[in-house]
Amino acid sequence: MEKGNQVEIVVDGVTGVGKSSLVKILCEEFELKPFSELFEDENRLLHKFFYDRPKWAFLMQTNFLTNRFKQYKQAMKIGNAVMDRSIFSDKIFARMYLEYGYLNPEEYAVYNNLLHTMLEHVSPPKLLVYLRVNTDEAIRRIHKRGRPDELDVEREYWDHLNEFYEANYNEFDPNRLLVLQVDKLDYVHRVEDRQFVINEIKQAWVKLSQVI
Repeated sequence: MEKGNQVEIVVDGVTGVGKSSLVKILCEEFELKPFSELFEDENRLLHKFFYDRPKWAFLMQTNFLTNRFKQYKQAMKIGNAVMDRSIFSDKIFARMYLEYGYLNPEEYAVYNNLLHTMLEHVSPPKLLVYLRVNTDEAIRRIHKRGRPDELDVEREYWDHLNEFYEANYNEFDPNRLLVLQVDKLDYVHRVEDRQFVINEIKQAWVKLSQVI
C-alpha cells in the first residue's frame, strides 16, 4: 500500500440520497476539501448504459472504477479530504450488474481482479458515513432533482440497489462506519436536521481521530 495522507470522510448512499449536499456542508463545517463523484466521460457512458445495459455495463463500470481509483489517490495525496462516494463502494454496482446479467461472469472476474489490485494501493477513509434511506424516499428525491436518465429507471432497479448497499456495508469495518437513517431528515433546509447530522458525524470523526 502506498503511503500518503488518509481521506478523512467518505459520504455514501444510494442515488439521490443527498451525498453531494452533505459533502458541501462538511466542507464548510470541518474545513475539508471536496471531491465530487462524476466525470464528463462517466456521464456519457451512464447515459448509454441506462438505454442498453448489457452492452455498456462492463465499459461503464471499469471506467468508473479507474476514475474513482485516480480520484481517491489524489485525495489521499492532498489530504484533508471529504468525498462523494469512493472506490470502496464501486463493487456494489458490479455485484448488482452480475446478478442482473448485465455483466457476464468473465467480465466480472476481470473487473474484480482490477478492483482488488487497486485496493492494495489505497487505505480506507478515516470515517465512512452511509446515508440509509428507503426506496420510496430515494425515488422521491430522484424525481425532485429531475435528471432525465434517472427518471426513466424502473423501481426494481432502485430496490435492488438499496439491497446491495445494505449488504456492502454489513461487510464494512464497523469501527470506521457511521450509519445515518435520513428518510425524514432535510439537512439542507432544516437547521435542526443539519445540526443533528453534523453532531453525529463530528462525534464519530473526533473519536476516530483519537485512535487512528
